[in-house]
Amino acid sequence: MIPEVLRTEHVSKSFGQVTALRDASIHLAKGEVLGLLGDNGAGKSTLLKILTGFHRPSGGKIHFEGKEVQLKSVSHARLLGIEPVYQDLALINELNVYRNMFLQREIMYGGPLRILNDRAMRARAKEQLKQMGVNIPSVDVQISKLSGGQRQGIAVARSVYANAKVLLLDEPLAAMGVKESAMILDVIRRLKEKGDVSVVIVAHNYAQIFDFCDRINLLQGGQITFDRRTRDTSVEELTSLVVREYRAAREQNLRPPSRTPDGSTSGPIH
Repeated sequence: MIPEVLRTEHVSKSFGQVTALRDASIHLAKGEVLGLLGDNGAGKSTLLKILTGFHRPSGGKIHFEGKEVQLKSVSHARLLGIEPVYQDLALINELNVYRNMFLQREIMYGGPLRILNDRAMRARAKEQLKQMGVNIPSVDVQISKLSGGQRQGIAVARSVYANAKVLLLDEPLAAMGVKESAMILDVIRRLKEKGDVSVVIVAHNYAQIFDFCDRINLLQGGQITFDRRTRDTSVEELTSLVVREYRAAREQNLRPPSRTPDGSTSGPIH
């Protein structure tokens, strides 16, 4: 049986009077790729930030490698091996590729002066990017000179090099063309083939990620409403669930306000 690396049980999150998550229960096996799908406002980003230690949950439990944990910070989550890759990628455009790969993890020469070992960082960055299939002109080129897909690949490779056990990808294919999307998908496939890193891909475009995810979770209104292995479902089934959600919301918004005993009205305000 494949060991489980991450599990959340009935996780909830409220911001004042606003409830962002109601009941988010997910599980992730070692080497598994999980697609976390949902519309804008469904709670995907909130759940991701809880898993990275950025937000504390209002309720529920988080287990990592079989032990219950309370993620105290982003640094704490990273020490455990939980690495996020956000849409902004956290890359510095003015620095070259290998400096970005080792940002805040720079390799130094020994001795009291602590001088950067550019030669070692350049060689290791080149090897890591080659292993992951990230094609760039040179590790010496500035990040600002690369395409969106190349930058995304570098951000993923950097997280993997940091010994990530769980990689959290926030909309990795957003605003990318077909060629760039194909490159990122190839990087994720290579990770899947190696089986060392578990991946959660947050997305709202089902068709793009459906082919290489092992399981699909659907987040609706702050709750995980659907959990099924990819081979046991289809894009059409997921689409029908979302259409049903839209229709229910539309009917709720169009419903006329009802009268209360004191003669006032309650219900949607238009």
